[in-house]
Amino acid sequence: MISLDHVLVVDVESTCWEGSPPPGQVSEIIEIGICPLEVSSGVRGERRSVLVRPSRSRVSAFCTRLTTLTQEQVDEGISFAEACSLLRKEFRSDRRVWASYGDYDRKMFERQCKALGVGYPFGPRHVNVKTLFALTNALPREVGMAEAVRIAGQKLDGTHHRGHDDAHNIAGLLATLLGR
Repeated sequence: MISLDHVLVVDVESTCWEGSPPPGQVSEIIEIGICPLEVSSGVRGERRSVLVRPSRSRVSAFCTRLTTLTQEQVDEGISFAEACSLLRKEFRSDRRVWASYGDYDRKMFERQCKALGVGYPFGPRHVNVKTLFALTNALPREVGMAEAVRIAGQKLDGTHHRGHDDAHNIAGLLATLLGR
């Protein structure tokens, strides 16, 4: 049974490069940012960052410039399987609606779960806040998260491209959309 009291807002950061990945490497999740949103009140819960140790790639200088995350930091993280287990145990991710800004996060989880043989940590209900924001605001196209925050008259809180801060900002957008 799906619980509708909270939406689990998730934003991932992944290994990335200025061009194609180096031979033998693939983009994989290095941070899972989480911010629960209480549906009835629109109150955002505590933001959380779960660092994930990559097993098939390294953090590039470009990735560090974008996310501020270093290889040394993510080396201290937990495995992807442990991160998925944490989502289920601590956040009941398999029994809640979850949301992200766009489909990138959902697709990354699907791809990485399949590649590593890890059970998908979420239930069947996903809300794409990027599409919902564009539709609700009658925009001619979807916009990036920072632009959506500006359009909504809000301010970016924290560091853009850090999962926990982006999840917190996305939860703020979703709270506004649900409050209408």
